[in-house]
Amino acid sequence: MFRSCFLLSLFSLLAGFVFSQNLFPEKGPVYRDDVVPRIDIIIPADSLKFILADGNEESTYDFHASFSFDNGTIRDTFQNIGFALRGNTSRYSKKKSFRVSLNSYFPGRKWYGIEKLDLNGEHNDPTVSRSKICWDLLHDIGVPAPRCNHVKLYINGEYFGLYANVEEIDEEFAKTHFGNNDGNLYKCLYPADLTYHGIDPNMYKFTSGDRRAYDLRTNKETDDYSDLAHFIDVLNNTQTADMPCALESVFNVDTYLKAIAFDMLSGNWDGPLYNKNNFFLYHNEATGLFEYIPFDLDNTFGIDWFGVNWAERNIYTWCHPSEPRPLYTNIMKVPSYRDRLSYYLNYIIQEVYKESILFPKIDALKSLISSSVANDDYYTKDYGFSLNDFSKGFSQSLPYNHTPVGIKEYIASRRSSVINQLQLNDISPVIFDNTKIHPFAKGEYAFNAIVDDDQGLDRVEVNIQMDVSQQGVNSQMFDDGLHHDGEAEDGIYGLLINGGDTCSVLHYRIKATDVNGHESYKPVCGTNQLEVCNSSVTLAINEIMADNKSTVTDEYGEYEDWVEIYNYGSASIYLGDRYLSDKPDNPVKWRFPAISILPGGYLLIWADEDGSQGELHANFKLSAGGEFVGIYDDDSNGNALIDGLDFGQQGPDEAYGRLPDGTGSFQILFPTPGSMNQSLDATRDFQNQMHFQIYPNPAHDVVYFQSDEHATIHQNIIMVNIFGRVMMEKARQSKMQFDISGLPVGIYA
Repeated sequence: MFRSCFLLSLFSLLAGFVFSQNLFPEKGPVYRDDVVPRIDIIIPADSLKFILADGNEESTYDFHASFSFDNGTIRDTFQNIGFALRGNTSRYSKKKSFRVSLNSYFPGRKWYGIEKLDLNGEHNDPTVSRSKICWDLLHDIGVPAPRCNHVKLYINGEYFGLYANVEEIDEEFAKTHFGNNDGNLYKCLYPADLTYHGIDPNMYKFTSGDRRAYDLRTNKETDDYSDLAHFIDVLNNTQTADMPCALESVFNVDTYLKAIAFDMLSGNWDGPLYNKNNFFLYHNEATGLFEYIPFDLDNTFGIDWFGVNWAERNIYTWCHPSEPRPLYTNIMKVPSYRDRLSYYLNYIIQEVYKESILFPKIDALKSLISSSVANDDYYTKDYGFSLNDFSKGFSQSLPYNHTPVGIKEYIASRRSSVINQLQLNDISPVIFDNTKIHPFAKGEYAFNAIVDDDQGLDRVEVNIQMDVSQQGVNSQMFDDGLHHDGEAEDGIYGLLINGGDTCSVLHYRIKATDVNGHESYKPVCGTNQLEVCNSSVTLAINEIMADNKSTVTDEYGEYEDWVEIYNYGSASIYLGDRYLSDKPDNPVKWRFPAISILPGGYLLIWADEDGSQGELHANFKLSAGGEFVGIYDDDSNGNALIDGLDFGQQGPDEAYGRLPDGTGSFQILFPTPGSMNQSLDATRDFQNQMHFQIYPNPAHDVVYFQSDEHATIHQNIIMVNIFGRVMMEKARQSKMQFDISGLPVGIYA
């Protein structure tokens, strides 16, 4: 019997896709900033009374509540969330700051890759805008920092005012921005000055008030501060001449130099350099380096409590004048770092930090949020701000102790001051720390590095040793768009190398030479190394979905992320001694069950960190912000990479997979978990060729089928689920309908 078939999504189709891992992710729907979304919190009255009562300012308890979000496009509600006070001085303000924890009472719950939202009242900023402007500026200059937008907060129907919705810096932030979250994440608050207290890691667990100055936020069970103690030792006790070699082996210096430039330009005195406060350090497992992450940026753009003119402050003596600040002073003693900071400052004020670029953005922001401030009764409660103060505060001083200058006035003055102070010298090339090697094809690796220089580059090359007993080979890297280096002249240099047929350790060192003959090396001393293995097993990462909202459910009716494995060979493959992992540095993270996959067979793995639900549920999740996932060979073959995918940011219900199956390039697909991949265009063309229409698509209760009345097809019409099971079958008519109200949501064919 001939059976016609069709593809049908009961709820959703696909959006766009950004290729490759993006360590500075796009804003995404939660942080969309062309509108002011509404957030509603419904919480028992007695819980809210406790939160707001005098004497309970230090409460950290997560009260049960519900959370709703509406930005005109997304309208989502979550029950059983945690709602709590957050912040430092804002806890004692009239306009409180709050934290929404989606996962406090629902472990593992994420929303667009987010587990928590920080809602900041910005009570001391009359423009309610300084931190938002700062977060955007940091993104523009390449410093990893939270995403942010403004939201209107309602609690039990009462308008609590305009808030800054800032991305929580936690393990999800680390995974989104750095591609891993297994490292130590330290929240560093006053008096975190990074001075040396001794080699004993426990010396850095000292407290201030009721918290640690260096508060470990991940890996709390282990509570091992050895990495932080070593970093502080290197920072404080290394001779200046040896500093580049030693410090760059433990710290991402170049990103931090940009962060110093940001502090100087924005007047951020409440960070580590002046007030020994408000920053995070993350030990990036992929590079072995500590990453600096700024935090709490409302005391910027002229806000002052010390009587300091931050717009005129000298950039080369910027830190606290009488207390040790090794993170600034010891770095600035190194001439190449001082010159590089000057280069970054000059670049930023020429390309980013200028009136013609910032002022229109500030004006648009002011226009967007003004009506939300006008209705914010809490805006006036702490300092007596008026709506007129909101408008004036962008351009001029206000009659309050801490607001001697407006934002625009500060920017213009600071830019002019920095231009007059800059001492520019020709720098050596900068080779950025996010250099990486990633699998490209069987036995081959695409080797990439990001390189920059103020005068222009003459040559970038890499010395590669496949065996330490042999002399390395120098190979030129290119930025022409032809060597797996991205677009031509984008600053990313590439080279395709052969990793050999077996496991080996590859040692490498990059050298860059500019047009004036100045040379730089990465690493500064020695070599980096990577173990590379190759496998001939015919398994492929065939299709993934990293943000499954309504496409398909697992056996428990839950929308979990998934990975589809495909055997494109001619023989069955035993999986029980092989692995699936989202961590290239931990290839054995999840072992497949003791099953085989037939030639041409598909296997769906649920990435939900919930092995209690079955043997096909992995112990990791996929990040909608993008990450890596790979299949690895058995232990006897050195856990060689069989196939891997480094994917970028994913939209809700977006499928990304190979076409054709197993061997083709990755692209956005029509979701077909557990079956042959289909392009979006192919599904549309298929319907046209068969001369029928299915509507509506997506559908909820009833779907209609209409075909050409003159068609000669007289066989049955069937509907099957993604596993091939026939769910419905009817004799074909030119017009017919299927009642799908009893089916679980998902993809049907």
